[in-house]
Amino acid sequence: MLSRTADNLFWLARYMERADFLARIVEATQRLSALPGAYSAQGAEWESALESSGAAEGFHVLHETADEASVVDYLAFAPETPSSIRNCLEYARTNARGVRTALTMEMWDTINGAWLELQRFEKLREAGRYDREALSGFLDFVKKASLDFDGSAYRTMLRNDAFYFQRLGLFLERADNTARILDVKYHVLLPETEAVGGSLDYFQWTAILRAVSAHTAYHWVYRASVQPWLVADLLILQKQMPRSLISCYENIARMLDLLGRAYGRQGPAQRHARAVRARLEQATTRDIFQGGLHEFITTFVEDNHRLGVEIADQYLLS
Repeated sequence: MLSRTADNLFWLARYMERADFLARIVEATQRLSALPGAYSAQGAEWESALESSGAAEGFHVLHETADEASVVDYLAFAPETPSSIRNCLEYARTNARGVRTALTMEMWDTINGAWLELQRFEKLREAGRYDREALSGFLDFVKKASLDFDGSAYRTMLRNDAFYFQRLGLFLERADNTARILDVKYHVLLPETEAVGGSLDYFQWTAILRAVSAHTAYHWVYRASVQPWLVADLLILQKQMPRSLISCYENIARMLDLLGRAYGRQGPAQRHARAVRARLEQATTRDIFQGGLHEFITTFVEDNHRLGVEIADQYLLS
């Protein structure tokens, strides 16, 4: 496979997963900001949305304060935002067009349909007929488009190198997203005066579980009220949770091993992925919290970024 084709497939999956994550972040932040004053995080919710998405620096170049209207516009529609939902869908379609023959008909229809539907939402916004109900419909549409793309890829693609690169991009992006939302929880949302395990803490962790579609899974696994260390355990160390860090890295390592066998050669990307997976397998929730959740997540995000660079060097750059 040409490195350009592999690159398009890899980033197509990443952009679709990123669009889904941003939609979930905006939705979760709306829930948090709607809580009564006694349970609010003193206006930090929308700042947390920017931090989770990695867009805070670019946002504050253009805006002084983070309020709902400005943050939603910046994360959802702004053309100047590199990873706005709008741009993610447009970049995904551009990548899909570049590898049209490597996609199944169902995958292309999902991507192209999502892009066409995006045009309709943008026209509504430009006409001033956009409110919270319309935004809710838009976020649901984005999540459904990502789900349809993921499902069509899983159910219709041949299990060959095209499939491996597509899944590799998806799981690398998903791991980054899960890590970031966990990290932001403690560094932005929870005020210094609020106790861990307090009412605000409870509502924030619940919102995060809902943002990653893990609320029901949490109660199935733990049969307990929402506790910070159990949420961290679910989203970091539970292999049965599809969005957990260890589940993502099991899939990443497997896809890289399959690529290694397909091309008859292993490399730095395979070795690095196995090392990260091994660290996650050896970690415990107690060790993570004793060493600092922020420090653990920061190291993971750096390792995940490094793996992306190694994958690009090994496979995606001609």
